[in-house]
Amino acid sequence: MSLAYRALALQTTCHAVNGCSSVDDAQKLIAANIERVGRQIRASKAFIGADLKLVVLPEYFATSYPLGDTIPGWAAKGSFAMDGAEYEQLGRIAQDHGVYLVSNAYERDPHFPDLYFQSQVVLDDAGNQILRYRRLISLYAPSPHDVWDKYLDIYGIDGVFPVARTAIGNLACIASEEILYPEIARAHGLRGAEVLLHCTSEVGSPELTPKDIAKRARAIENIAYVVSANTAGISGVDMPLGSADGMSKIVDDQGRVLACAGTGESMAASAELDIAGLRRRRQRPGMGNFLSRLPNAAVAAGIAPSALPANQLLENGSHKIPQRADFAARQQASIAALKSLGVLHD
Repeated sequence: MSLAYRALALQTTCHAVNGCSSVDDAQKLIAANIERVGRQIRASKAFIGADLKLVVLPEYFATSYPLGDTIPGWAAKGSFAMDGAEYEQLGRIAQDHGVYLVSNAYERDPHFPDLYFQSQVVLDDAGNQILRYRRLISLYAPSPHDVWDKYLDIYGIDGVFPVARTAIGNLACIASEEILYPEIARAHGLRGAEVLLHCTSEVGSPELTPKDIAKRARAIENIAYVVSANTAGISGVDMPLGSADGMSKIVDDQGRVLACAGTGESMAASAELDIAGLRRRRQRPGMGNFLSRLPNAAVAAGIAPSALPANQLLENGSHKIPQRADFAARQQASIAALKSLGVLHD
């Protein structure tokens, strides 16, 4: 396979399962949502061409996000099993169309019953799961950081910041608002990531937004492509449909937007990724070679103080099931800790 190929940030509408009255109804809608995306990928590849090898889907494209559900309730209704039918269906789509496919979904893990994590999973063009990344920074949902010691015992640090070395380059994932945190992208970049796969459902605007600026910054800082897929609105909830719509894009390692979608469902965010050229630029000495010039040890020491302790859901070797209010209380405690460290001031 050539190291130059086309990628697509597929901008598709999310049809929410929140209104489903039962788990069975939710599963049927999820299956229909995935089947619909499969048809869109087939049609997009027919139009874009046979060299389309990578498709990134928006954040929680098959379910939407929890609105008032308990943690165990959403784990049952709006989450995938790691080896479940949803990934089998997505795997068939990837295999049938010869693409690497990037999914974002809430996901159950048998090691942590009644919790869920927001997971990005990369399936290769044979339909195999080759990368699983769990979102680390989330305001109202569990993350690996909340069960840190147990999570590391099971998956190791390579399972926290995974990079898949593939025929289309070294792939890594960034979930949603984590694009705003340079440390997440940097951890992947320093592990060799060449293409940052960003699944998002964010406010669209004709003006630059913080996340839109961050996509360019993360690409420049890490000398990497960013492929960012936004929803084309969320249907079936009370939020106005067009609120999270538009601006799916592909950014090159110099911060240039190669392709960008407007509003509505779209395959317009498609462009060529030249991995061979990227690799040449990464080995070119000069001021712009940011990865080679970063004093990692000094920076790590500078950001060592933490106001957000790990393991907040672990207790005596097992995990607790949080209430939604627990997450708000935790952030208030973190703000208070930052004040005590002298980071914040009245």
